[in-house]
Amino acid sequence: MRNPKKLERAAVQRSLTPVANLNAMLPPGSHPLLARPVPAGFPSPADDYVEGCISLDDYLVRAPASTFFLKVAGDSMRGLAIFDGDLLVVDRALQATHESVVIAVLDHEFTVKQLLHTPNGYVLHAANPAYSDIVIKPEQELTIWGVVRWAIHRLSV
Repeated sequence: MRNPKKLERAAVQRSLTPVANLNAMLPPGSHPLLARPVPAGFPSPADDYVEGCISLDDYLVRAPASTFFLKVAGDSMRGLAIFDGDLLVVDRALQATHESVVIAVLDHEFTVKQLLHTPNGYVLHAANPAYSDIVIKPEQELTIWGVVRWAIHRLSV
């Protein structure tokens, strides 16, 4: 009698594409997507098969007409893993909510901060204790330019 688990794994492996042969078959702008997530805990055996391909535009950009990319300057948001030089993916069509990371225009100046709704009004929260929060005063002009969906940063040089 055959082992059903071995048959199931063999069927899955036949439906996947070996990594070695994939680069020539990918459409422009697409990259291989491995079939199995990489564990961040204990190591597991390597998997040399891909599930398909992924376009980073399809993955990162929900609404192309309202999506922009911005570079970060400064370290006021490092507590939320947004660092100097990071690339932000910003969607201008999204509605900012409490605790959204936003691109705000405060008195005609751009900044990236976490938007907080408090009983006393809006606060632009810096995710770094070296910086003070900005409590929005009634005489100040605040516009939420867009909501940050992704922060992309380099892990090594």
